[in-house]
Amino acid sequence: MTKHSTSEASEAYIALGANLGDRESTLFKAAELLDGHPDIQVLRSSNLYETDPVGYEDQPNFLNMAMALRTSLTPEALLKVMLETELALGRERNIRWGPRTVDLDLLWMEGQVLDTPLLTLPHPRMLERSFVLVPLCDIVPEEDPTGLYEKAHAALDLMNGKEGIRFWKTGIWPNASVHSEN
Repeated sequence: MTKHSTSEASEAYIALGANLGDRESTLFKAAELLDGHPDIQVLRSSNLYETDPVGYEDQPNFLNMAMALRTSLTPEALLKVMLETELALGRERNIRWGPRTVDLDLLWMEGQVLDTPLLTLPHPRMLERSFVLVPLCDIVPEEDPTGLYEKAHAALDLMNGKEGIRFWKTGIWPNASVHSEN
């Protein structure tokens, strides 16, 4: 069992995607690596969804999910750990929105607003992407005090193009429960 820091912890939401190799195994390994960090604990994971590629469309379908984390890291430090996790799992950045073994995006962290050369919070396109919103809506509790629940559900309700996302499997993280409204 991994010991996790509890001092001044924040809740963060991340999106995960993969479309090369064993997609499900890679997403699970990403969750393990993040949870193995002493300052990160995976709290909840969404269901997995298979999604059509967006942007660069000549590539395999993705598996996408979202996770809620508890962390004592700053947003920039959490992003650094996420980028290191991508590299450890073979991520190469050759084509914008192109095929990848894994993609980790920091979406939201306690409602913080940040705009630096390295990181923008909330994620600037999270409310425009069904492959982010559907899994995110799985795990954000209705009683979330930051407003994320309302923002995510309202954006998803207004969104066209949800047919590009298909339920794949119940959440993969064994130590966390999937929040569902169904």
